[in-house]
Amino acid sequence: MAIPAIQAEAAAFLGGLVGAAPVETHISAVFLGEREAFKLKKAVDFGFLDFSTLAERERLTKFEHALNAPHAPGLYLGAVPLTRGPDGALRLGGEGPAVEWVLRMKRLPPEAFFTGPLPPELLDPLADAVMALHEAAPRRAGDGRMVGVITGNREAALSAGLPAAPVRAWAEAALAAEARLAPWLAERAAAGFLRRCHGDLHLGNICLLEGRPTPFDALEFDEALATIDVGYDLAFLLMDLDRRDSRAAANRVLNRYIARTGDVALLRAMPLWLSLRALIRAHVAARSGQDGGPLLAAAGAYLAPAPARLVAVGGLQGTGKSHLARRLAPDLGAAPGALILRSDEIRKRQAGVAPETRLPPEAYRPETSAAVFATLNAMAAEALAAGHAVIADAVFQRAPERDALAALDPGFTGLWLEAPLDILRARIAARRGDASDATPEVLAATAARDLGAITWNRLDATAAPEDMARKILDLPPRPSP
Repeated sequence: MAIPAIQAEAAAFLGGLVGAAPVETHISAVFLGEREAFKLKKAVDFGFLDFSTLAERERLTKFEHALNAPHAPGLYLGAVPLTRGPDGALRLGGEGPAVEWVLRMKRLPPEAFFTGPLPPELLDPLADAVMALHEAAPRRAGDGRMVGVITGNREAALSAGLPAAPVRAWAEAALAAEARLAPWLAERAAAGFLRRCHGDLHLGNICLLEGRPTPFDALEFDEALATIDVGYDLAFLLMDLDRRDSRAAANRVLNRYIARTGDVALLRAMPLWLSLRALIRAHVAARSGQDGGPLLAAAGAYLAPAPARLVAVGGLQGTGKSHLARRLAPDLGAAPGALILRSDEIRKRQAGVAPETRLPPEAYRPETSAAVFATLNAMAAEALAAGHAVIADAVFQRAPERDALAALDPGFTGLWLEAPLDILRARIAARRGDASDATPEVLAATAARDLGAITWNRLDATAAPEDMARKILDLPPRPSP
């Protein structure tokens, strides 16, 4: 949609200021200068948003700055009026009545935006950024119900021209899922998980700012659309990663988020949330002349997840348990793959530190380790009850630890990695920035203990253990990274 005629003078001024035509969407025009950018809200009224009055554009431009500046410091520079100078010409800022309002921003280089797969080293920081955003998000009252969201998007999909039969079938299944979840959604809302979230957390609204993945452009024009469960906010990013990047990337972000927050419960609604986000993307694509069919199909597939199962990966320190778990997880169970419960990460969360923070020896006392494994088992049971697959990742040096986990699922599969001690010592010495605090001395102490009878599937950790694990679990082969 072209810039409305009543804003032609403002658009001409901004175009002259930056020396270029704007980048436009249906609701805004962004004028990109050499060092700064200026975002103009178009004077439009689409029903679901109304920018038609100057007063509303002023309010929402200021609100957009207030929403985003705390999470993207240095990117948002302020809401600025366009006013008339003594000569009658427009100017940026100044005294006098505002003719228009713009959001002033730092101009980022093209490489700050994600147009292809994300580098693997940015996935954990991305999850951490979302966690920080959610921790700061104000709590809101409500029942968490999503009936209106589902029916509204059903009508939007139909009006966008998506085929009626699959859209209506999707809506029927989504409404049934929502009805089953209704009491739980209300419990989540009462427990504080209903918050004023980003609301539009897809890859297009994440940039690289000073080397860190940074959410920006939070939804500012509708408080109802942005007042959602944090899990639903996260689901937009996971769905986008799953569809545009890879399921492995989505799985890594999900697992990092839960490892930091402990919010296993969000898995219960993840099929519905992913489905809704895919359906939204489908009708937006259709409305812009693209093929929304694949996303519509994905919306249906998310509502029919693969069954849950429990897998464990055990073995001495340095055998590659975490690497194998991450390689297997994307292909296990419901999208975007299995929840990985790593004892090292649980221990760090219980200590109130980030996974990469080293802990003192007293953090590994027997009573502390017992609490770690009790939490691991409780989280595994909760995820399985939610219909989600789980991979438990720990040394599992004691038979009672192995037995207690296996008892959670009749279909349990245990994988035990083995390798010569000299190889394990070298691997441990080479570790950097990992959640494990193991040292060669810790390895020696563990290896000296009587581990009891190992009844799990024993795999040589030096001879392509993933290939054997995939055969045991009946998973398709996966290409090398």
